[in-house]
Amino acid sequence: MAERNELHPRNRHNGQYNFEKLIADYPALEKFVAPNPYGTLSINFFDPKAVKALNKALLMSCYGITYWEIPRNSLCPPIPGRADYIHYLADLLGAEPSSKPTNYRLLDVGVGANCIYPIIGCTEYGWSFVGTDIDVASLNNARKIATCNPILARRIELRLQPDATSIFKGIMTKEDRFDATLCNPPFHSSAEEAERGTLRKLSSLKGKQVSKAKLNFGGSSNELWCEGGELGFLLRMIDESKTFRHNCRWFTTLVSKGSNLEKIYAHLQAVGVKEHKTIDMHQGTKSSRIVAWRF
Repeated sequence: MAERNELHPRNRHNGQYNFEKLIADYPALEKFVAPNPYGTLSINFFDPKAVKALNKALLMSCYGITYWEIPRNSLCPPIPGRADYIHYLADLLGAEPSSKPTNYRLLDVGVGANCIYPIIGCTEYGWSFVGTDIDVASLNNARKIATCNPILARRIELRLQPDATSIFKGIMTKEDRFDATLCNPPFHSSAEEAERGTLRKLSSLKGKQVSKAKLNFGGSSNELWCEGGELGFLLRMIDESKTFRHNCRWFTTLVSKGSNLEKIYAHLQAVGVKEHKTIDMHQGTKSSRIVAWRF
């Protein structure tokens, strides 16, 4: 696998994976590891089982997690990219690594069954989290991850969002105070669009036409698409953030589609945002960014 030197300087996953150490910490990974065409050890990143095994090994070896399972078809996140979001968010907040823990409290919109952002934020920086989701099964799985890992105990609270069209409403109370929110919003506007996007991605990666979509990172419907797609979701988030402007220092989100930025900036200005920033991120061939704003 190519060097990943584009990641944040504090990201534990810069450079090549140390598969010998990962296998030592999680022996079940070994059956998925083999030399690639370049002669270095790797896995088949088109195999969902291999990707999940690598994730478990990374969480055990790098973050001290002893239990991590996700339901079939749940999103299996690429950990290096998720860690990048946390580290750039720490820069935004002026946070120190966990050797100098801060009592920062964050809201993870769409925590999912994998609970990945709270895991990394808790272990790297000592933060506490409130994770929200519209799916009861996802919250139950995230709760099991949190309770089965002593390092996460009492640092993660989970709340059900009862209204799938709302983001902060029904979640934030008048008494809540957060240092930041974070979110990986649904990317597509429909299941059909999600499948077409997956086919384009796989065809590009494999260098040939792929006619059947098989998500190597999984993902259920509420994780991959919503009405209005990414832009519609984020415009609603910006609208709601104004209502809760006194409850949070920074509102942040990933924005995958650069073409959405112009409309996002215009909407931020329309609701009276005092300051906003865009933080570019690069993971291999993929580019993304964090948009952050405050009132």
